[in-house]
Order: sequence, then C-alpha cells, then structure tokens
Amino acid sequence: MASARILVVDDEPNARGALRTILTEEGYAVSEAGDGVEALAVLRTAGADVVLADVRMQRMDGLTLLREARESGIDAAFVVMTAFGSIEMAVEAMRAGAETFLVKPLDERAVLVVIEKALEKRHLVQEAASLRARVRERVHFDNIVGDSPALREVFEVVQRAAPTRANVLILGESGTGKELIAQALHELSPRKDRPFVRVNCGALTETLLESELFGHERGAFTGAVTRREGRFERADGGTIFLDEIGDVSPAVQVKLLRVLQTREFERVGGSETLKVDVRLLTATNKDLATEVANSRFREDLFYRLNVISVTLPPLRARKGDIPALVSHFVRRFTDQHGKKIQGLAPGTLQALLRHDWPGNVRELENSIERAVVLAQGPYLTTDDLPPTVLGARPSDRPMSSLIPGGTWQEIEKQAILRTLEVVGGSTSRAAAMLGISTRTIQYRLKQYAHEREEGTAPPTAAAEPER
Repeated sequence: MASARILVVDDEPNARGALRTILTEEGYAVSEAGDGVEALAVLRTAGADVVLADVRMQRMDGLTLLREARESGIDAAFVVMTAFGSIEMAVEAMRAGAETFLVKPLDERAVLVVIEKALEKRHLVQEAASLRARVRERVHFDNIVGDSPALREVFEVVQRAAPTRANVLILGESGTGKELIAQALHELSPRKDRPFVRVNCGALTETLLESELFGHERGAFTGAVTRREGRFERADGGTIFLDEIGDVSPAVQVKLLRVLQTREFERVGGSETLKVDVRLLTATNKDLATEVANSRFREDLFYRLNVISVTLPPLRARKGDIPALVSHFVRRFTDQHGKKIQGLAPGTLQALLRHDWPGNVRELENSIERAVVLAQGPYLTTDDLPPTVLGARPSDRPMSSLIPGGTWQEIEKQAILRTLEVVGGSTSRAAAMLGISTRTIQYRLKQYAHEREEGTAPPTAAAEPER
C-alpha cells in the first residue's frame, strides 16, 4: 500500500525528520505536525491513513489528539509512541482506540511492521463496511429495468445459474449492463455475504493486470516497495468479476487457466503457492469464438469460462423497455442533482425511441442525466437531449408523408400499431407516448380486429374525378 498517507506527530523536529526519511523511502506519503493541535488541522483538511503520534507533547498530547479525532469522526488508524516512563499512558491510548504503541528509541523495522499491520487492518475494516453496504442494497434485478422477452430470458438464466458454482460468461455490446448481471449473479448466490471484486482487464497493461489479479512481493519490479495482495486473494470465498476478458494477454490467460484448474497461484515475484476459493464471472463485447479461431484467445480457457453464457440484447432490440428506463433514470438523477423534474414534454419520448442507441443503456443513462441537469423547467424537452440523439432520420418525417393520400383514420391506425410494436404491446405505454387514453387504444384494437374479421377496411378518401 505504497500510496498510503502517514501523519507523524511529534514535538521533536529531529524525531519527525528521521521518521519522514524512513517512511518516504518505503514509498509512503508523509506529512508532519508538531503537536496535537496541528495534527487535528491536518487530519480535518488532508486526512491520513495512519497517525504516528507521540504521547507527551505541548498544547495537546497524543491521547487527547486521539479522543478529539474520534469525536470528529476521523477514522485514521493511530499508533502512539512513548518512552518507558509513559507506558501506562500508551496503554490508556490503546483503550481509547489506538492500534498499538511503539517504545522510544524507535526500531526502524518495528515501525514498518506496525504500520503495515495497521494498514492491513484498516483495509479489512473498509472491506467489511463495503460488504455490509452491498448487503443492505441488494442488487438482484432491481437495477436492471425492463420486461422485454429478450431480457426475461436473461433473468431466467441468471436465476438458474446464480445458486451454483458454475463460471458464467456474460456477452453483449458495451453499455448493455453486463456488470449489473454479474452483481445479480453474486447477490443471488450462496456467496452473497462474501466479497464481490471487480477488475476491468481492458484498462490495465499486462504487467499491471498480473499484479492486480495475483498480487506481488516487495521488490518484484520497480515501484513494488511493499508486498501487495491481489484481487483473487481479496475475493477468497466470494466472487471475482473480470470485465473485458477478451483483452487479456496470452501470458495472463495461462495464469488464469491454472487458477481455474487448481485454485492455486503465486504472487508476482514470489514462490509461495496460495489457494483460493472464488467463483469466476467474466464479460466481453468481443466474439470469443472468433478470437479462438484466430489464435488470439486460448481455446481451453474459453471453454472453462463459457460453462454458462448469458447474452444481453442491445437496447435497439428492446426499445419497448425505453419508457421504463427513462422513468427510472429521471427519478434517479432528479434526486441526485436536486432538480424538480415532473416528466417529459410532448415529443421527447418519441425522439428517444427513434434513436438507435449504439451506446446502449449507458448512452441512454448519460443522455437522461444531461437532460435533467440542463432542464430549465419541470419537463424534459428535446432541446435538453444530446445532438447525437436528435440526428435527422427518415423516420423523423411526419406520418402523413409516409402515407400519401391517406386519411386521418389510416394515419391514426399506423401510429397506434407502430407504437405498440415499439413498446412490446403495452397499451398503457403506447397511450402515454401518443397522448391518448388506454381505453381509446383498446377500443381501436377491437375495431381493427372486427375489420379484419369482416374483411373491411377503414374509410378512405374518395377519389376526385379526373378533370
């Protein structure tokens, strides 16, 4: 944890300087304070992960500093430093919440060991808090909005696969919600109370990805100033989700295959074999079968990952879910940005439905957030949408121009039937889009069915006599 922030509090400048030298050489970010008053100011403005505080200081001693910090909600780990004559005060500090104490004169190695242990404990506490937060906010399918047939098939596969140990490969274009499906698989599994660890494989170089996944030993490479545990270790007993698995290099593919086969690995630069119990979920927007055929992805790893596959449909294939998604995002961003948005102005939803959404749900989400932020009134208008969403398309032409010479009844029929197709047959959604009542749509549908049975057609305009 080389980027950890250490605050050294001591009224002896030479003592602070010596500790700064030792800790800086280990890669820590070090700040100093001459007493408890200065230390509190530093903690309130810049914060710290670990505080090394002398017990006896002028103005404010280490014990008072600890109590003031806790009362202020500062959660930094405290290590107190003391001379032999004040060990009783150090013990009292530990009762007040300090991690441990160091006896002066300080031993360099003891200082580093104590700090490393304090940081490890802090990390575990933070992981536990994160886990409790995830347990309180179960994902399940709450954040996956839609009820299209294609999405219902995905939900069914997820519900069947979640309780098992099987590896799941999640496929789909970027922005379709692959991470939400991975979260649902974890939250619906027996591992739901254990860690869910995410890694974006496409965002890291080969060396960094290997270290991120498996950890590294001190000195394994330039910059590795301390030992670091990898994501597989953190996910032990839980689930690890590797996004963009198609971007992993051949060398890392080999190591992943070994973990899947033996549940064992070594840290980078280390020789100790570690065992883990993790469930592996992966995702990609690439065609891995094609990657295998072109020798860019290992065939044996592909089959290990692809025990169960889930393919998320693009948003353009489930436009009937757009009204529900829009409503969901409007509520979320209205609360998040403190706006008072009541709904969509006429024409706004139609503009959203005409767009093909190459960025899928993520693009829609970003577009709605933009609209909420820019909206000047209580309703979102087309002026609030991104220009890319409003790009001119053939379908932007008026309906009447698509049916030359058609009567109003024909235009109305086409509008109702096409809108029902878009919203997957939901009469309530179609009514909301068209600005008419559900009862009107239901009446018209019965009328159209009667016309088909009778073999009649809606009235048409009479032809004018030739002149």
